[in-house]
Amino acid sequence: MSLCPDFDTAEQPPVHLNADLDLNAYANTSTMSWALSPAPGVHRKPLERIGGEKVTRATSLVHYAPGSQFDAHIHNGDEEFFVLDGIFSDDSGDFGPGHYVRNPPHSAHAPFSKDGCTIFVKLGQIPDHDRRSIRVDSRDPKAAWQHNRPGVRTLPLYTSADETVSLVRWDAGLKCLPVRFAHGLEIYVLKGAFRDEYGHHSAGNWMRLAAGQSHAMQILSSCEALVKTGHLGRHAVGTLDGPERA
Repeated sequence: MSLCPDFDTAEQPPVHLNADLDLNAYANTSTMSWALSPAPGVHRKPLERIGGEKVTRATSLVHYAPGSQFDAHIHNGDEEFFVLDGIFSDDSGDFGPGHYVRNPPHSAHAPFSKDGCTIFVKLGQIPDHDRRSIRVDSRDPKAAWQHNRPGVRTLPLYTSADETVSLVRWDAGLKCLPVRFAHGLEIYVLKGAFRDEYGHHSAGNWMRLAAGQSHAMQILSSCEALVKTGHLGRHAVGTLDGPERA
């Protein structure tokens, strides 16, 4: 992913986008234009969004140009992100490609990037009672990858009673039988490609399946993706009806 994308067509993000969590949603980020943010040099590709700048819920790609930053701020909701390229920095350190960071509700920081970076970021989707800060470097040689079954490797990034976030790798040619996800499924493809009952998905594709949907995969080329389950349906936070902060 380029550190110098074309921002000539930058625009303001919509207030509501893929806001009905009872519907499936899809996006191909490679064909999307970048949207403006309040911070100079920081642009976004919104994938789902409920609310304006004081957003209730959002999922986006965010690009920091070299030397760009956000002023110090408190997340009234929360923030979690995965670094796609470059180095993202804030008060807690520097995070390179493959880092997963989870900042709980009401945490504060002043993010910046010295040389530029791109991150996949989610806002306003963590329950208020969850106050754990998580930092996982998926490229660390000691990262706890699990071999669940032949052709599948999983690195758990976060697990709770409500949701699971993982980095998953599938070998080319693998066929996965249909699985029903009672509380939703979300995938952002980092590498490779797969086919399912909803279409063809390759690097840069994002999909969100509503609670109760089933999913079956055929891996077309060795694939790596961020996978999130259990966070939709009755567990959803930051919905159109207002955030559930139980």
